Amino acid sequence: MTLFVASYLAGVLTILSPCILPILPFVLSRAGQSFSRSALPMLVAMAMTFAAVASIAAIGGSWVVQANEAGRYAALALLAIFGVTLISPRAAIFLNRPLVVLGERLSVESAGRTRSIGGSLLLGVATGLLWAPCAGPILGLVLTGAALHGANTGTVLLLVAYAAGAATSLALALRAGGEALTVMKRGLGAGERLRRGVGGAVLASVLAIGFGLDTGLLTRLSFAATAGVEQGLLDRLGRDGTASLRIAENGGTAMPAQPYRSRLPDFGAAPGFEGAVNWLNGAPLEAKELRGKVVLVNFWTYSCINCIRTLPYVRAWAEKYRDQGLVVVGVHTPEFAFEKKVENIRQAAARFGIDYPIAVDNDFRIWRAFRNSYWPAIYLVDAQGRVRHSQFGEGGEALSERALQDLLAEAAGSRKAAAGLATPQASGAQAAPDLANVRSGEAYLGYSKASGFASPEGITGDRPQDYSTGKLRLNQWGLSGNWTIGAESARLSRAGGGIAFRFSARDLHLVLGPGPDGRPIRFQVSVDGAPPAADHGVDIDASGNGTVSETRLYQLVRQFGTVREHVFEIRFLDAGTEAYAFTFG
Repeated sequence: MTLFVASYLAGVLTILSPCILPILPFVLSRAGQSFSRSALPMLVAMAMTFAAVASIAAIGGSWVVQANEAGRYAALALLAIFGVTLISPRAAIFLNRPLVVLGERLSVESAGRTRSIGGSLLLGVATGLLWAPCAGPILGLVLTGAALHGANTGTVLLLVAYAAGAATSLALALRAGGEALTVMKRGLGAGERLRRGVGGAVLASVLAIGFGLDTGLLTRLSFAATAGVEQGLLDRLGRDGTASLRIAENGGTAMPAQPYRSRLPDFGAAPGFEGAVNWLNGAPLEAKELRGKVVLVNFWTYSCINCIRTLPYVRAWAEKYRDQGLVVVGVHTPEFAFEKKVENIRQAAARFGIDYPIAVDNDFRIWRAFRNSYWPAIYLVDAQGRVRHSQFGEGGEALSERALQDLLAEAAGSRKAAAGLATPQASGAQAAPDLANVRSGEAYLGYSKASGFASPEGITGDRPQDYSTGKLRLNQWGLSGNWTIGAESARLSRAGGGIAFRFSARDLHLVLGPGPDGRPIRFQVSVDGAPPAADHGVDIDASGNGTVSETRLYQLVRQFGTVREHVFEIRFLDAGTEAYAFTFG
């Protein structure tokens, strides 16, 4: 029951999030209408749409994310039409011609008809597709549990509780907004202007969402505004968030408190490492020889920027807690084909200062045994060989270290005073990202995952093609010169070609390789057409000169001072380079 109360209250807290602002005009546009025929159907449809999308996402994986993106664009188009009909009755009549029924249902006053329940439901579906950025830490824990143990009826009910909480807070906002609108109408006689003002607010919201403010600036403000409140809620409902929100096949509850027993949940027996094709930094490890030890399992791959930025913490924990019985095992599972080469992994381990054992998981057998889906991922295994904690991606290092301390105390049989947290010093690509200024996301250059490609010639797969950069908008990239775009990477056929990307972030990284023959490839970087000067990354000099000598992630830009939008360009002086993916920080 605690689980459902936490999810419901977390949903209620979304009203405190700035990222809810783009949705409020759609809700307030129903003020003055029958609650049962207008506002209630819209709120129910919004909540159920969000719950359905989130539930399917927990089951379906990345293809659902892409489908939801398409749904967001459809919702934006629908709501833009809705906003225009609020502002201009003439526009409403014109736009309603091809879709008369839909237009009349969504318009505030179209041909004198009142709102229909169908129109309210349709508007609710549209807002539900746009609502996900307001999700907070509690929802993240729910979905994490679903990812680890598989989605089930409990997962769906928790998501419904979360959505119902948000619908409750929005209903209260609608009530307050409706009363405010009524006072304004009576006092100012400005019903028509008010209607147009609401329409303008709707269009402004559509623009804010279209330009990514709901998932960028407003999302960051939302997390800052509500994460602390939600964490406090978790602390009251259960000492550890992951313990309180465990989701297992039987519905799952937190492990009861016992003397010298951690309250972290028990996710079941940890798989072994039998699937490794090779081991680095030591002999193969078996599960039976790790009994009595707390084991930290870190899934990573050496060209993944999120993995690289997590490594300083993993190294620090390995050193700090080694004498207390901690064993760290890195599981290297490749994303790209070049990451399967054992010698490449060995060189990367030396470059990153990794001295703990590494299981080379080229066949994804260990990955599948853990039912993992993320780079990076951390699993904590207790002294009895049970998985007790997990972390997916960056940002949860403090919680993970406290869980680690808890399991070490449990293994020792006595509760120790809480130790301080590690604060590793990291530089270059390993330094923490500047999340407050990141407006650009990962972009792959191979056609199997390519997005944001803006060269006017379009992608021609697996054969040489001359490309031109074209005009770039934010988060678009293009090629110049003769390239062959493959499934994983783009390979330059002739010297002089380049890549351009319009980005907004402190750091820009690019995964590059020298090509099959392994010969070093010279390149030159420019930012807005000039050498990067002080804003150069660790892998180039101030004039923008660098060399691709091995296949790995290269840090090419690190801005100092105010982070702004720029056009990055890299031009290769030799043929043969292979480019895989952009990442930012």
